[in-house]
Amino acid sequence: MKQENRHIEEHSVDPPAGILAGRHAITEAIKAGRGINRILIADGLHGSGVRELRDLARAHDITVDIVPRAKLDAAAQGARHGGMLAYAAPVSYVPVEEIISAVRARGEEPLLLLLDGIEDPHNLGALLRTADAAGVHGILLPRRHSVPLTETVARVSAGALEYVPVAHIGNVAQTMRALKEEGFWIAGADMAGSDTYDKANLTGALVLVIGSEGRGMSRLTRELCDFTVRLPMRGKINSLNASVAGAILMYEAMRQRTAKDAVPHG
Repeated sequence: MKQENRHIEEHSVDPPAGILAGRHAITEAIKAGRGINRILIADGLHGSGVRELRDLARAHDITVDIVPRAKLDAAAQGARHGGMLAYAAPVSYVPVEEIISAVRARGEEPLLLLLDGIEDPHNLGALLRTADAAGVHGILLPRRHSVPLTETVARVSAGALEYVPVAHIGNVAQTMRALKEEGFWIAGADMAGSDTYDKANLTGALVLVIGSEGRGMSRLTRELCDFTVRLPMRGKINSLNASVAGAILMYEAMRQRTAKDAVPHG
């Protein structure tokens, strides 16, 4: 009897915070609109349940990775998962279209922040906090090669994550092209930028692009920017932390947008 009770207890462990274990928990969370960063399915797992979950994930544009079962066991930390596990975001992601339409419905010009390869959750949290303070309407976060929304990001944002909508985007280049079709100008932060940040026009429907902590923007992202801006560096160090550079640009955009003599693009 003692062994049986111990066996039950071992299989009644709750998964760690931010993790959904098992097909039913994942399915219901998706249907309820909860933000899901990605789903892990054990290699070799088959059946109708797996197919249904993959179809549901595809319909909601959620990344699914096939991994060794040992990786799921390590992430679940003793919780039963049945070969399926998901990393949940602390808030729901919002479609880009909804962010834009909500801003324009208020009669405002959208200001968005696109993060191209930010991998440090502390930088993402700091950028969210500044975005809220500077009036940025939304953040565009790629699904691949970027840190997702996590409890650490939420904590560092000091509550800003509850107020700044975040969109999970797929292909960065396709998203940039689509935004241009919507009338957006795209300005990228680059050490070799064509203008200093205070001389560039940061008014109107605008996307500010901040690259990764070490490499900056990818080549294709840089090429798709309408213009690039640089921050003057007078010291020995030739770059700034991504969250610091982003903060300077967001506040400059806010300053220009509130200035009476702001002029339109073109």
